[in-house]
This record gives sequence, structure tokens and C-alpha cells, in this order.
Amino acid sequence: MNLQTLFQDFNPSKFLVHSCLMIFTALFALRLDGFIEWSYWSIFSPIWLWKGMVILGATVGSYVWWRHPHARLEGDAYVHYKAMLITLALHLILLMFELLVCDKLESDRHLWILVFIPLIFISIVSIAVCIWAVKHDRSFELELFCAVNVLQFIFLALKLDQFITWSWEVVFVPLWALLCLSLVAVLYTIVFAAVLLRAPQVNARVRRTSLNSALAYTFLVVPILVFQVSKITQFLNILNPRVNSFLLRFFFLFYSQF
Repeated sequence: MNLQTLFQDFNPSKFLVHSCLMIFTALFALRLDGFIEWSYWSIFSPIWLWKGMVILGATVGSYVWWRHPHARLEGDAYVHYKAMLITLALHLILLMFELLVCDKLESDRHLWILVFIPLIFISIVSIAVCIWAVKHDRSFELELFCAVNVLQFIFLALKLDQFITWSWEVVFVPLWALLCLSLVAVLYTIVFAAVLLRAPQVNARVRRTSLNSALAYTFLVVPILVFQVSKITQFLNILNPRVNSFLLRFFFLFYSQF
């Protein structure tokens, strides 16, 4: 096996995010089952590590930017720097949300609507960020996810504080719609990959990338959709409301990173 080919599309930043989320999910599950009695501040340590690396990276990037003025003249340097600052700002607001969630789970001294305010604010700001990213040809996965889920976050906060008495099926209507759209996108990637595989004039690397994307989206979206349809309502009706919101929060966060 050619390791260079295997890791040619390796993304260190996403690897760090996924690793932190995987460890965090395992710790949180053990905490819920009573196998460990750590405080939630300790359970959140992988999340703190992730945010710390974001802040460290932005600090180093800003230092290099100001120490080497000539680098600002290279191509899209200003766009890259602005993108880094925007990403830092969004992660700091997301960090505020995570701190409030952790404090809520530890002390239960806030309303959930107050906890969700940073996340709702991110969702609104992300609309403008997505427009800016499209104009400058930048990726905007997390921003797009937050922008399309602003209504879902509002419904969750109101439901957990019992300001609305809707059933969980109704509360999750925005998520149902998002998952249906994701399923359509999966079908599109599968068809597109099949077409490329039968087109000999297409570069082998392009065909391999398309096939990998189709498989990745299939193994991501389909299990989540099955889980959402068959289990999540049952879990939400059984678990303590303090746990419900946090499960939803890391589910959203984990899903958005892909």
C-alpha cells in the first residue's frame, strides 16, 4: 500500500477535531452510565483541548502576519487572514456556549434559553459568513450548519425550558428536513460516483475521490437518519432534561464537522 497516496488528502485539523469529539463522546457516555464520577469540567477536557489549539493556531498566525509584512502581498493573504479571524471569533463564541452548557450540567442555575444564546447568535452571524465565504471561495461547513439550524436551536431551548409543550417529533422538524436534504445529497454523490466510474476518460484520481466521498457520506448520513427515526425520540422521552440538551448539542457538533 502506498502511504503517500493513502494520506494525500489527510486533514490534520479535522483529525484533531474528530479525535477530540470521539474521546469526549466516550467520556460523556461513561459519565452518564455511572462508570466514572468525574466532574463535567473534566469530561469536557477534549473540547477544551480543541478550542485551545484553535486559539494557539490563531495566535501563531497573527504573530507571523505582523512580524512579516511582506507576506501580506502574496496572493490572497488578506483573505486567508480574515478567514482565520472569522474562524477564531466563531470558535470563541462556541466556546462560550460550551462553558455555559458545562456550568448548567454542574449547577443547573441557568435557563437553557440563556445557554443557547451564543449558539443562536452564531447561527445568525453564520449567514453573513457563508455569503462572504462564497464570494472568496472559502469552505464554510460549520457556518452553513449553524445557519440552517437556527430555528432548531431555538426550538430546543424553548422545549427544554418548557416554554413550549410540543412533542419532540415536532421540535425536531427542522432536523428532519435537514436529514432529508442530506439523504438527497447522498443519492446524488452515489449516482455521480457511478457515472464517473463508467467514464474511462476521467482521471483515476478524480474517480477515486468521488467514490470515497460517496462512501463517506453514505456511512455518515444513513446511520444518523436511522438513529434519528428509530431511537432519538425514545431516548429524549426517557432521559433527564439536563442530559437531553447536552446529547443534542454534541450530536449536532459531531455531525457538523463532517
